[in-house]
Amino acid sequence: MTARLLVDAGNTRLKWVRVENGAWQVPGQAGYDDLSAFSACLQAGIPAWLASVASDTNEQRVMHCLAEAGASVRRLTAAPRFDDLVNGYVPPGHLGVDRWMALIAARARTREPVIVVSAGTALTVDALDDTGRFIGGVIVPGRVLMRQALLSGTARVRVQPGYLRDFPVCTEDAVESGLIRALLGTIRAQHDSLAALTGGPPRCLLTGGDAPELLAHLEGRVQHVPALVLEGVDSVARKESGG
Repeated sequence: MTARLLVDAGNTRLKWVRVENGAWQVPGQAGYDDLSAFSACLQAGIPAWLASVASDTNEQRVMHCLAEAGASVRRLTAAPRFDDLVNGYVPPGHLGVDRWMALIAARARTREPVIVVSAGTALTVDALDDTGRFIGGVIVPGRVLMRQALLSGTARVRVQPGYLRDFPVCTEDAVESGLIRALLGTIRAQHDSLAALTGGPPRCLLTGGDAPELLAHLEGRVQHVPALVLEGVDSVARKESGG
């Protein structure tokens, strides 16, 4: 039996899946304050592929768990290309590895133009054309960061989460509606820009913790793919390990 571990260390949460004989087994996720479930899934000496954008402290916690299990760790970074996928970032290595893994997964899913949206601590919206070239993307604060910025920068806005309304009439709903619409507007603007460039509406792949909230308000060919980054890590691991 061949096994390997795929690890996505995000800003706020750790996600992982163990692959056995090509099949995904035992997926999991956890906050960095308690990685006991992650440690419990590790096999002695298992090879691991790690895509990390976590803080140094949280990454060290993950590495400690892997070291205790005797895992061999392949730390992934963005590359100039992967198969027919071309990284147009300048320079390519400055692209976040999570964004690169998501783009690899997107290219494996479709040969059409596609918008890759990761709605987490930050919102990233990346554009991939039909030739497989990553042509660029944007980064804005995610919903939690925008809320924190609003609360820290205003004296009298101290509210609980509200609801998305067309015309909010209370502060809670006004804040929540503004946050969601800011994120939706960023996604739609990039979608329209890619559509104008390629001559037709692109697909949209959506991942990240706030994806379910945004999904309900997006139209067109939108698909929620919670494990998109891990899919990209899997593609790299399969190529490097021979299957």
